[in-house]
Amino acid sequence: MTQQEPAGVKEIHVLWISEGMSCDGDSVSVTAASQPSLEDVLLGLVPGLPKVHLHSKTLATESGDDFIAPYHAAAQDKLGPFVFVVEGSIPNEETHSEGYFTSFGNDPQTGEPITLNTWIDRLAPKALAVVACGTCATYGGIHAMAGNATGCMGLADYLGWDFKSKAGIPIVNVPGCPVHPDNFMETLLWLLYQVAGKNPMIPLDEQLRPTWLFGKTVHEGCDRAGYYEQGDFACDYNSPKCQVPLGCWGPVVNCNVPKRGWIGGVGGCPNVGGICIGCTMPGFPDKFMPFMDEPPGGTLSSGLIGNTYGPLIRQLRAITNRTVNKEPKWRCRGPALTTGFDPHMRVDDKTRSQE
Repeated sequence: MTQQEPAGVKEIHVLWISEGMSCDGDSVSVTAASQPSLEDVLLGLVPGLPKVHLHSKTLATESGDDFIAPYHAAAQDKLGPFVFVVEGSIPNEETHSEGYFTSFGNDPQTGEPITLNTWIDRLAPKALAVVACGTCATYGGIHAMAGNATGCMGLADYLGWDFKSKAGIPIVNVPGCPVHPDNFMETLLWLLYQVAGKNPMIPLDEQLRPTWLFGKTVHEGCDRAGYYEQGDFACDYNSPKCQVPLGCWGPVVNCNVPKRGWIGGVGGCPNVGGICIGCTMPGFPDKFMPFMDEPPGGTLSSGLIGNTYGPLIRQLRAITNRTVNKEPKWRCRGPALTTGFDPHMRVDDKTRSQE
């Protein structure tokens, strides 16, 4: 196996640790995926995938030492190829002299808890791919807000933004609070095909997000974007119009949820009356607070559009709408044919007139 081209594998494990600082909401969200579903992947119903074994406490049938055993085996290079998924932000365990913020299982030799940081140190360098699931794991999220006592950070902050997996793959960030179920499963599917030797290197942006999922803004896929473009803004949350003056950050936030819907193509924050608060962004939540206040620049942009460009465009479109919202005058009953049809015009005359 080279660091550029992972050798195709026939069987692979997914080791999922959600003991980061989190609410486990990402694990719960992913169970709702349908493109593909977890069940389809685990049952081998997706053509061309290696056999996948998922180790996750949310869906585990084992418990105690039996559940932890594969993680210990992977740390000792005895498990086989695996993808490492981290959920939850990474606390800075170097800031205190005793105790720990979060742990996962106990050391078989000492009986002491093993911190999340230790597991990351042991497993990340041995994984074919390393995935941060949800905004807490990708960029720190809620737990990494200014003033927090844990020094929380994202996985790339902990391992380094230039980290490469055993197969030469950068950390893959799939943000969202919680992560969009199909965004995550689609990303995992790409990586499983890649380590099976059937996909090229996953395309990522500067923030290590899959480019095809996070290359556009909320605004570009929003059901309400047309209202913004013609300066028609909502005054309260009961309105179907653009919500930028109410605090929506959609024009500058990289996220595909309004276009994709939430579950089964339905939902997405602005689509159902909620503002975008930027939960997929590296600066969340600090740079997007206070919520429900008009974003910086929003007053200027919405003012320019709402007071000048928008009203003019609405008037011009209303004129055009009135003219095209009527049938042509010749569609009527009566003895006279008023369509302009000339029964005496020959074919060659029609051709010459068209030329």
